[in-house]
Amino acid sequence: MFTDRPQAQSSVQIDNARVRVTEWRFAPGAETGWHVHDCDYLVVPQSTGKLDLETLDGHTFSTLESGVSYYRERGVEHNVINPNDEEFVFVEIELK
Repeated sequence: MFTDRPQAQSSVQIDNARVRVTEWRFAPGAETGWHVHDCDYLVVPQSTGKLDLETLDGHTFSTLESGVSYYRERGVEHNVINPNDEEFVFVEIELK
């Protein structure tokens, strides 16, 4: 699916045989693009706010709080969008 949203910026900090650690920075309105997680993963928010999640079942919002981590199992398919008026940042830790 094509959109004219800006792309979120990712910066891989660690990538070895066991984990991949990526910082994600979303300008207002930026998105990751549709993707499927092929690893279990943790997210450590560095910002507080809502993210818009486009899923196969439609849209949902997730409220994240800085420093409050969460875990998801592999297989999640979605597009993550920053609907906030300011930059949103989180660190994603994938377990290989």
